[in-house]
Amino acid sequence: MAGRVAVVSGASSGIGAATAEHLAELGARVALLARRVERLDALAARVDAAGGTALPLAVDVTDEAAVQAAAKRVAAELGDADLVLNNAGVMLPSPVEAVATDVWRRQLDLNAGGVLNVVGAFVPQLLRSVDERGVADLVNVSSVAAFGVFARFAVYSGTKAFVSHMSRNLRAELGPRGVRVTALEPGIVGTELQDHVTDENALEWLASTRSQHEWLVPEDIATTVGFLASLPPRVNLQQLTVLPTGQV
Repeated sequence: MAGRVAVVSGASSGIGAATAEHLAELGARVALLARRVERLDALAARVDAAGGTALPLAVDVTDEAAVQAAAKRVAAELGDADLVLNNAGVMLPSPVEAVATDVWRRQLDLNAGGVLNVVGAFVPQLLRSVDERGVADLVNVSSVAAFGVFARFAVYSGTKAFVSHMSRNLRAELGPRGVRVTALEPGIVGTELQDHVTDENALEWLASTRSQHEWLVPEDIATTVGFLASLPPRVNLQQLTVLPTGQV
């Protein structure tokens, strides 16, 4: 990863933070995108203290103009991105009869709209990086919910199905031009994602899964991203499901 420029959205915690630190350890210069400034600054300080380079950028990825501005800063201060982890997202299950349109909209805006904003802002850099380095990577974080069936998760699962299917279509467009596109579909990972869940039935289900098997941790996904990025340029894993061993 030495000499590579990695952009990580949702970098203030969980998968994003762990992956940013891991990629920096491997030698990449990392741009950190998230809303929580203090978390970003603390992460950047850890990366810098370990001898890496990090650029914290306070960005709400649902704001297209803000993401475009962040992309310009990345190019100006670190160079064109050649690895993008499109990771920002939220999980807010609810029964459909509750008609929680605010919750639906939040998931659609972030899990689908935010992902698209990052794609739109950074794909031009990825294409330029291919010309310079011969390879670039776009890793979109989806979920096993993209193809699973879970009561009360209809909208969340729908947004993740969008991410997975969009990724396959993007690969058809960008793969022939040297950009590897991967839909990364984790099972249950212990992160702040679960902390936002308020539906009692969903919370009970999550608690039952934790009692049945050990969940993944963010570092498991971080090392997976590092593996994807380290493959020879001719190799593209277009869809990768990462499950806890005990999850069925």
